[in-house]
Amino acid sequence: MRVLILGGTGFTGRRIAHRLAQRGDDVLVVHRGGTRADLPPGVRFLHTDRRSLADHAHRVKEFAPEAVVDAYALTAGDVDAVLPVLPEVPAVVLSSVDVYEAFTGLNTGRELSPVPLDEDSELRSTRYPYRDANLPGVPADYDKLDVEERWLPRGAVVLRLPMVYGPHDGQRREDVILRRVRAGRARIPVGAANLLWTRLHVDDLASAVLAALDRRTADGQVLTLGESRTATLGGWFRQILRAAGSSAELVRVPDQVLPPALALTGAPAQHVLVSSARATALLGWTAGDPEARVAESVQWHLSHPAPQPWSEEEAAADDAALAHATAA
Repeated sequence: MRVLILGGTGFTGRRIAHRLAQRGDDVLVVHRGGTRADLPPGVRFLHTDRRSLADHAHRVKEFAPEAVVDAYALTAGDVDAVLPVLPEVPAVVLSSVDVYEAFTGLNTGRELSPVPLDEDSELRSTRYPYRDANLPGVPADYDKLDVEERWLPRGAVVLRLPMVYGPHDGQRREDVILRRVRAGRARIPVGAANLLWTRLHVDDLASAVLAALDRRTADGQVLTLGESRTATLGGWFRQILRAAGSSAELVRVPDQVLPPALALTGAPAQHVLVSSARATALLGWTAGDPEARVAESVQWHLSHPAPQPWSEEEAAADDAALAHATAA
């Protein structure tokens, strides 16, 4: 199969490209050239911003894709720029569970939706959730709802993703614990740490993309993905510590003294637990064992530490929180 991937050198896209190439598909990766992933020989590259894809329409036509994977559409403009250039072939598009109203609840400290979330759960009533957040790499007009509304009429399979983790994760989600492990911290301050936020290993995501391309049983539909068992945030932290071979202790402190990096361990009003029952039924897909997947991810991140060293400011913030430790 000839597959064109929009955004195939980042975190999720590179793993999808790897899996497609490894099984013998012909892959063309469209990306800006800012990063160079270690993709298998034979993978082709088209260096361009997706907003300029029309300038390379002849390359797309020459490749004649039989399927498209859009791994990095963030805004309406991201989709509007590419749809006129792409043939109407099977497509898989990566979206996010942040389209659900529950995500508004998580961010505002309100319980707005029952869980588990699935494809019929209430969507956000407002748009552009990060407009005032000034997050690096996140445009003010980011909204996966806009992305979905443009791709679904083309018959695309839309995959709503939870917290994705694994090798090459630019957000380094495990580092909230691993930074402290590397610094030799014996005690880590946490709040209630009982948030349920479903996670997904990047390789399980790639498996779902391949299943959607192969089976074609979910064309034009939305599927919510996630691991079948979700530990609390504290349970996930303990999985990370076990995988790292660390004896560090999670110590309960009042929510109001938590360091910013650990603020999510406070007691939540809204959980983001999801059900992937529809994906299992339509695609025959299931995620791997979470404990094993976390261990795989942690080993990679231990071997590829972030360049920023542990700072005195971080240590001071943790120590100040630990001074308020409460009895277990």
